[in-house]
Amino acid sequence: MVRVALTSDLHFDVNQQDTAKILPQMAAYLIAQRVGVYLIAGDLTNHFAQSLAAVEKLQRLIAPAQVRFIAGNHDMLHDITYAGLESPLAPTYLHRGYLDVAGTNWQIIGNNGWYDYQFAHNLWGRDFATWKRTFWVDGSIDQPQGDVARMDRVLAQVTVQLQQAQLAHKRVLFMTHFVPRQAYIRYTTDDRFWNMANAMLGSPRLGRLLESYHVPVVQFGHVHRHFRPQTFGNTTYYNQSVGYYNRRINEWTQTDFMTEWRQRLHFLTLK
Repeated sequence: MVRVALTSDLHFDVNQQDTAKILPQMAAYLIAQRVGVYLIAGDLTNHFAQSLAAVEKLQRLIAPAQVRFIAGNHDMLHDITYAGLESPLAPTYLHRGYLDVAGTNWQIIGNNGWYDYQFAHNLWGRDFATWKRTFWVDGSIDQPQGDVARMDRVLAQVTVQLQQAQLAHKRVLFMTHFVPRQAYIRYTTDDRFWNMANAMLGSPRLGRLLESYHVPVVQFGHVHRHFRPQTFGNTTYYNQSVGYYNRRINEWTQTDFMTEWRQRLHFLTLK
């Protein structure tokens, strides 16, 4: 049996956390909780180099337990190219990779994910790409293709990953950043900005793909609302986002980062 801890959307920089101080505290807690694998579903910082450095340091602190992360849209904003994101940059970076959990029949699969505007079906026909470049933080992210084509590539990658796991007779814990199911999307009648932003939150096609392969566990981030685990068919979804705490946006229920992080962690035991 291996205990796995799930988290996402730590936003160390936005939350004004000094990683030199916070990472040893995290490591001590994870060790005390006998965690064998710690999974971070993206958005550690706004600079990929900083995010990778934080994960690599945490990996050293909690070894022999293992840390794995994928990139969220914020991690993609600086210090990384699209080609770099698609590369096996470090053992801790799980995009397009997998981790066989020792002593179990589980395989952890990672893919950063993306979006294809389908969650904004109520506004279909709008020029989402232009709106994104003008108003959305992702407008500065390097990519050689449009968003729908990028999501098509994600789905092709994930299909291969799932097929390989199936051939190996593995149970899958799938980790991605973007939202894979419409149940997590909020539609409003009084906020046009967020109705447009729904286009950039993820893709229902990913959820349908995962469920067609009967993936037991899916972890994702990106939306910072506090969801309980939800099961659809044979697939249970977890979103353990920490989110923002600042003058403009307060999404926490606690007043300090470590308490909020501990409260948002979710533990699974893989057998």
